[in-house]
Amino acid sequence: MSRPQVAAIALSVAGIGVSVYLTVLHYIGFAPACPVSGPVNCEAVLNSPYAVIGGTSIPTSALGIAWFSVSAVLWARTFGWPHLAWSVVGMVTVLYLVFVEIVLLGAICLWCSAAHVLVLTLLLTALTLWQRDRA
Repeated sequence: MSRPQVAAIALSVAGIGVSVYLTVLHYIGFAPACPVSGPVNCEAVLNSPYAVIGGTSIPTSALGIAWFSVSAVLWARTFGWPHLAWSVVGMVTVLYLVFVEIVLLGAICLWCSAAHVLVLTLLLTALTLWQRDRA
C-alpha cells in the first residue's frame, strides 16, 4: 500500500471521528466545543433545519460517518476511478453544505469545516494519484 493511500485512510478515520463526535452530540443534546457568537457559531449551524436529513431526526453528520467509512475501505484497495468518483461525490456535498452555512445560515461550524477540509484533502489526493497514473 502506498504512502498516499495510508494517509488517505488516516484522513478517513479522522473524518469518522469528527462525524461520530457531531452525531453523538446531536443525540445527547450537547453543543460542541466551538464559539457561539459571530460568524463562527457551531450551535447555530448544528441546530438549524439543515443539520438533519430532510424529514428525519438523523443528523447530516451520520452521513459523514458513512461517507468516511466507505472512503477508508476504498483507500485500502488498489487506487482507481472509484476513489476519484467517491471523492467528487464528497466534494459536491461539501460545496452544498458550505453554501448552506455561509449563504443561508450566515454562520460556520468549525467542526463541520474540519470534516470539509478532510474531504477536500481526500479529493486532492485522488486527483494527484489519478494524474500520476495517467502520466
